[in-house]
Amino acid sequence: MFALGILEVEEDLNWRKLARCRDGQGTLTELFFSEQLDDIAQAKQFCAECPVRTPCLNGALARREPWGVWGGQLVWKGRVLAQKRRRGRPPLPRDPVTGEVIRDPVRVAELRAQAQREADLEVELIAKSA
Repeated sequence: MFALGILEVEEDLNWRKLARCRDGQGTLTELFFSEQLDDIAQAKQFCAECPVRTPCLNGALARREPWGVWGGQLVWKGRVLAQKRRRGRPPLPRDPVTGEVIRDPVRVAELRAQAQREADLEVELIAKSA
């Protein structure tokens, strides 16, 4: 069992060597763990061209990383977030057809849950494509 753990660590390090964000000095750490929406978008864009996006994201989800951009996705408490919201009270969603603000709390919860399911589905598709 111990030897298997060592092999997993070695394999983990092998794919990490190919990561675009690995510069050996940690200069991009602030970008990938920033709270700023523009930094998050930039980190995701940086990941878009990375050859090891899938193992990076899968590893982050398996480790239940607490936060950060991993494999081109924003992770919070071990799950992929559909989007990062701005500070303060979250804006009410708008009806996709009429564009009117939805004030019904049940409908708001349904729409937010749907957005999370779509993000989870995207993660599954990325994992299957690996």
